[in-house]
Amino acid sequence: MAGMDHWQESVGRLLWDREIPLSVCVPYTLFVCSLVPVYWRYYGPANFLWFSDLALLITLAAVWLESPLLASMQAVSVGLLELVWIADLVARLVFGVRLVGMTDYMFKAEIPLLVRGLSLFHVVLPFLLFWLVYRLGYDERAWMAQTLLAWAVLLACYAFTERSQNINWVFGPGKPRQWLSPRLYLLVLMVVLPVCVYLPTHFFLRALVPT
Repeated sequence: MAGMDHWQESVGRLLWDREIPLSVCVPYTLFVCSLVPVYWRYYGPANFLWFSDLALLITLAAVWLESPLLASMQAVSVGLLELVWIADLVARLVFGVRLVGMTDYMFKAEIPLLVRGLSLFHVVLPFLLFWLVYRLGYDERAWMAQTLLAWAVLLACYAFTERSQNINWVFGPGKPRQWLSPRLYLLVLMVVLPVCVYLPTHFFLRALVPT
């Protein structure tokens, strides 16, 4: 009986005594479960190595586990880049201006509308991550942990994915280019991401959110 009571208490805490309410967890889970098979069929499994897609999946674990580390890592990873994605999309839609080209695929008619519609998760994801970090607190280990994860992902993309896919731009910014030795470019990318993208976001979140 005591064991049953303990199990019921644990389930109760999991479902109701939460920092991240079920009203966030359940819709997010349903969306991810809808997106994954569509992306898998259209883009293939390697597409989930993109940092934004990885963030979508890791954030699913973060909301259910209420993990400050996982949420903080993904906020550091894609928070700034997703804001640039949003700016690029808005500039293209409102002003017809191509800022950086991150959203070019959103305007390709050959990509099914459903696939492009699902890609609008980029608009919501950074704000969800910042809110999760605000609710759960910022874990200062996130910068180093995300850097190590990013290095592993970049090396995997370089070694095992097609050059034409150019996942996470490991073969060059935008379309693959030969202006720099491929290995030297990869090394530069492995330095630029942690220093120029992750570190500023780390300092910003550490200043604004309690640890």
